[in-house]
Amino acid sequence: MKNSYFLFLLIIISISCTESSKQSPPINLTCEYLINPLGIDTPHPRLRWQMNDSRNGAYQQAYSIIVGKDSIKVAKGKGKEWNSKKVIGDHMLVPYQGTSLKPFTKYYWTVKLWDENNVESSYAQVSSFETGLMDQKNWKGYFITDLEDIDLKPAPYFRNEFNISGKIKKARAYITSAGLHELYINGEKVGDQLLNPTYTRFDKRLLYVTHDITKALQNKENTVGILLGNGWYNHQSTAVWEFHKAEWRNRPSVCLNLHITYEDGKTEIISTDKSWKTALSPLIFNSIYTAAHYDARKEIKNWNLPGFDDSNWKNVVEVKNPTSKIVAQTLQPVRITEKIHPASFNKFSDTNYVYDLGTNFAGTSRIKVKGPKGTIIKLIHSEVLGSDQHVDLTNIEVHYRPTDDSDPFQTDIFILKGEGEEVFQPKFNYKGFQFVEVKSDQPIQLTKESLTGLRMHSDVPVVGNITSSDTLINKIWEATNNSYLSNLFGYPTDCPQREKNGWTGDAHIAIETGLYNFDGITIYEKWLEDHKDEQQPNGIFPAIIPTNGWGYQWANGPDWTSTIAIIPWNIYLFYGDTTILSNSYESLKLYVDHIVEISPNHLTDWGLGDWIPVKDMSAKELTSSIYYYVDALILARAAMILNKENDYEKYLNLSEQIKSAINDKYLDRETGIYGSGFQTELSAPLFWGIVPEEMKEKVAQNLVNKVLEDDKHINVGLLGSKTLLNALSENGYADLAYEITSQDSYPSWGWWIKNGATSLFENWPIDAQSDISRNHIMFGEISAWFYKALGGIKPDPAYPGFKNILLNPHFVEGLEDFEARHLSPFGEIISSWKKEGGNKVIYMVKIPPNSTASLSIRGKEMEVLGNDDKENINITKEGELHLVHLPSGRYEFSISL
Repeated sequence: MKNSYFLFLLIIISISCTESSKQSPPINLTCEYLINPLGIDTPHPRLRWQMNDSRNGAYQQAYSIIVGKDSIKVAKGKGKEWNSKKVIGDHMLVPYQGTSLKPFTKYYWTVKLWDENNVESSYAQVSSFETGLMDQKNWKGYFITDLEDIDLKPAPYFRNEFNISGKIKKARAYITSAGLHELYINGEKVGDQLLNPTYTRFDKRLLYVTHDITKALQNKENTVGILLGNGWYNHQSTAVWEFHKAEWRNRPSVCLNLHITYEDGKTEIISTDKSWKTALSPLIFNSIYTAAHYDARKEIKNWNLPGFDDSNWKNVVEVKNPTSKIVAQTLQPVRITEKIHPASFNKFSDTNYVYDLGTNFAGTSRIKVKGPKGTIIKLIHSEVLGSDQHVDLTNIEVHYRPTDDSDPFQTDIFILKGEGEEVFQPKFNYKGFQFVEVKSDQPIQLTKESLTGLRMHSDVPVVGNITSSDTLINKIWEATNNSYLSNLFGYPTDCPQREKNGWTGDAHIAIETGLYNFDGITIYEKWLEDHKDEQQPNGIFPAIIPTNGWGYQWANGPDWTSTIAIIPWNIYLFYGDTTILSNSYESLKLYVDHIVEISPNHLTDWGLGDWIPVKDMSAKELTSSIYYYVDALILARAAMILNKENDYEKYLNLSEQIKSAINDKYLDRETGIYGSGFQTELSAPLFWGIVPEEMKEKVAQNLVNKVLEDDKHINVGLLGSKTLLNALSENGYADLAYEITSQDSYPSWGWWIKNGATSLFENWPIDAQSDISRNHIMFGEISAWFYKALGGIKPDPAYPGFKNILLNPHFVEGLEDFEARHLSPFGEIISSWKKEGGNKVIYMVKIPPNSTASLSIRGKEMEVLGNDDKENINITKEGELHLVHLPSGRYEFSISL
């Protein structure tokens, strides 16, 4: 008995030791940067995972990927489609390399890894991806519409009934539309996505969306219904960009393929064709730009349910495909992400109410109301109130050109049917607003709870966070993120109210802010494809993308349309993924070659310049030529990465010629001043690498002098807002940069916050007479600067994707503590510091597994805290600069300042 007990104990100990030595399975598996995506078209989808290991020094030595169609077998490490075997390497982003993927097929995959000690993990929890059509020829049926009348305002309904002939194994809906759509199965809206499909140039490319509708189908009779909206395809509102004159403009149309797979293996496809029926809906007007109008008296009860009598409905019209290219919409969709309740409520009368939502955001509103049949309710959305406490639209309707009073700007119209409490939420539209004024032509009784704000944006995952002892800094960061999300709707925009345009300059200035805070790669990859659709044969891009043709003759140029270089390069730095560099390479090359053709002296005046400056207007040729240099240099670097040696040498030489031309004309080598010595003219050459090495100190000092002359306030426009803070902090003046960011007097970000801003403004003066949107992302670089300068977190170009992290935090005077967190491709990075007493800082850093960091910190002395780490960490000291190379793990240091 005693021997049996000890034998049992030995077995338990043996099992425990085996389990403790087993590496944890990988986590956070994604395919094409999405979790278990449906409907992907790429033949080699990118598979990604992370290591789950908190030990110091943990890294992946090898991996093995399994892909198959049977989830149970894949979980056991068996897959017919791909077994990579054991691959030696630390890669955690690997393209599928198995058998050819088939359309309409679900694949399961898993991965295991071996750590630095060659300890093998178990397989990760099985993930999946499902292919879509994959080829244009796999589409069935036709695009349908109700009639080809671009001026008809009511939105059309479409419906079709079908019977199920067996037990369903799975069912998918593949749907695309020229315009926007909502899909219904048996009376229920499919999914929570909004504004599908995402805006593209419709005559070049359409996106289709895939839905799993297996649970929505009933045993026998089923009905599919579709509501179509105009979107950007049939722009019935008129504004200065003339989208109502777009070449593609037509009545919205839709193509649906509904694939049903039965348990017995049989398949059935229901598609749109001339058998479908159509009628006009109660959505009597819809505009992505202005608003939606809805007449509840025209509602058609049960229109999307089985058994509805559609004998009075009309036959649909089959129309030609709007484009020959229809591809999967593989990106984070637009959703309602938050319900916002009013902060205050003002009743002027029984027919007039004003709501303050307490924050400026993008989205729409929902109202619950009772009233007599035929009561007309108008919901007017604005960013500001006038002196009379009613809404004021004058700051955002400046570019609107209405032809009559039937389409008031940002004003939803709801006509009651008079049957108890009614709920109205507009479709196919979003707005930028903080205030909603409700007006009715008959008395209604509203309360503070009657109206709710609905925040909308591309639902990109959050990957960053900062906290600090300075509440103003925290609020600026929050306002910046608010403006970033308010301008992300499948493509980056400038503002969510006045324009909704994909302004290129705003987007590349804010790219790092976007990537430090949000996992936005799917949006940017889609938008760079939009760039290719809009590029002219000579290489020119328009200033706004997508466009109907506006922006090719004005507002474009390298200072704006360098998106084709700067955004792919930053995606590469943040994700370590060369795909977008490769896909954009030829477009970038064609673009740079065009600038070469029109710039024989290697300088260019093409562009807008330092848009909306505080006061000093920098030389446009200087700033545009700097971006020309940036484009050429990124092109050279991309060529090197993509093994295009001849191009690398050619464009590297070109970049040096541009740099020399800039310095020859604009740099006074005696004084160290560029141009007129304005903040942008000094900071842009420093930040972008134009300044000769031996001149950096003098140019940086001149920048400091200029900032002091400007009373430690910003005196820049859009381009300078990117470079000023970075140029200071990267050249030894982080304290001064922080003083600029923490100002709360004009002009500053803090001035906006002090005056009640919850988002970033378009112009520095709050009382400016033009360019006065109150939700613009164009001055949003400051959020990225918090991560780069205060947190000191930067990707290493030599080891992109934060494979090696460059850490250089600045313990600035006036700030007591700061923490930055960023969820990199390898896991969470934390850079956190807190001052103790007058001259001591405790610094903590967390480096994710399979990643390393190069830490550089200035201070008189630096000590490793924690006995376990002291022997393994070697600190190199160069004067007051301390250099440390760190493997993955968590470390603490004490620094004497």
